Amino acid sequence: MSDLHTRVANSFAAQGLMATIGARLAMVSEGEVHIELPFSGALSQQHGYLHAGATTSIVDSACGYAALTKAPPGFEVVTAEFKMNLLRPALGTHYLAVGRAVSSGKLLTVCTGELRAFT
Repeated sequence: MSDLHTRVANSFAAQGLMATIGARLAMVSEGEVHIELPFSGALSQQHGYLHAGATTSIVDSACGYAALTKAPPGFEVVTAEFKMNLLRPALGTHYLAVGRAVSSGKLLTVCTGELRAFT
């Protein structure tokens, strides 16, 4: 396991929310992180779709960890701001959040994220 993967995996393991919802770290590379989430009725909203709270949580974490891969050793990352566009209901048996660091500076890293649904 690379130092980069170990750094992200250790931080991910310390997140209670990711464990609570059943999310799993799927891929770590410089500037890109993937997080998987199986569908659970416990995470659905009233129409049976995956709740936007669950989708935004895994996309936010994927982006945060993509930013962490660009941060110098010893530095941590927290979200300063994010915007989510929900284009369609989250229907699937499992989901993949993809976070990518687009621009990385001294104090701020801009990321893009998306959620993919699989049946």
